[in-house]
Amino acid sequence: MQRPDWAPDTIDIERPSVARMYDYYLGGSHNFAADRTAARAMVDAVPEAPLMAQANRAFLRRAVHFLAEAGIRQFLDIGSGIPTVGNVHEIAQRIDPASRVVYVDVDPVAVAHSREILSGNDRAAVVQEDLRHPERILTHPDVTGMLDLSQPVAVMIVAVLHFVPDSDGPAEILRTLRGALAPGSYLVLSQASDEDRHDTGERAEAEAVYRRTDNPLFIRSRAELTSLFDGFELVDPGVGWVPRWRPETPESAEDAEQAVFMGGVGRLGG
Repeated sequence: MQRPDWAPDTIDIERPSVARMYDYYLGGSHNFAADRTAARAMVDAVPEAPLMAQANRAFLRRAVHFLAEAGIRQFLDIGSGIPTVGNVHEIAQRIDPASRVVYVDVDPVAVAHSREILSGNDRAAVVQEDLRHPERILTHPDVTGMLDLSQPVAVMIVAVLHFVPDSDGPAEILRTLRGALAPGSYLVLSQASDEDRHDTGERAEAEAVYRRTDNPLFIRSRAELTSLFDGFELVDPGVGWVPRWRPETPESAEDAEQAVFMGGVGRLGG
């Protein structure tokens, strides 16, 4: 397979990447045959997969708009993926051009493409790092150089936690991040859930698809996701299917459970 010029030499283009599969669901072009094959298998198992990705991305956009309107001017987007329409910096800087954003992702293609898009934007940066090492993220010079952690920051962890097993301590990861944040900061979370869904074997098939990647799938319940907001005050309407989180129209929240993603926003008091 011919390697495109935007693909770093260090990546294995024969092994599917969850970031590039997500890019495919969203109609992007930064993916390879292996990613498309795995993504199509996921669509065969869960036909709503592309709509799930779109609903989750719409949740991220609404959350950023809400936070920017609430006065947040610093954003740390961990597991940001391959940039697509409606990136965090586009929304936040439209409301206030002084807003600062740092994107973090472990996928080299996501990082390379992000750097290309952010070229010339001195209020946005991208870091290649893994969510499972929050202390390395918090102390990275591009993070500390762009964000003032003594002031409120919105931490975005959207459509990522379902790739973090309980054995890697997602609650501890979030406690480490929370401990570095100033009062008035926010946490935005979403992840795949099968809450209230009739089990037709979709979960097992989806988990089988993602075992082909370096990031197997770990689906959680509403209660499990809610517990990860420990220390944060949930913003109304709490944790639920992402289309129901402050929808732009009542119609857009119909059949919300088909989105498969649950999410919420929490504020750090004090």
